[in-house]
Amino acid sequence: MIDTRGQIVVAQWPNVWLWIFATASVVEMITNTAGPAGIAAHIVATACLVIWAGDELLRGVNPWRHCLGAAVLIGLTMRVVV
Repeated sequence: MIDTRGQIVVAQWPNVWLWIFATASVVEMITNTAGPAGIAAHIVATACLVIWAGDELLRGVNPWRHCLGAAVLIGLTMRVVV
């Protein structure tokens, strides 16, 4: 796909929300998930993933990114519901 500058987008660096999600996920894996640090890391990781997915759904640079954001939001919703 082509971005707003007319260049083809194949891959891009993760934005700040994905970096925070990744960091919080690592902290969650390292710490005891039942402890306060693990719970806080889980909440931060989930919140950042929701923000990232919503941003991709609404402002993604191409249809693939829109679909990726929608798929992640659906997956997170299903994880809560089931």
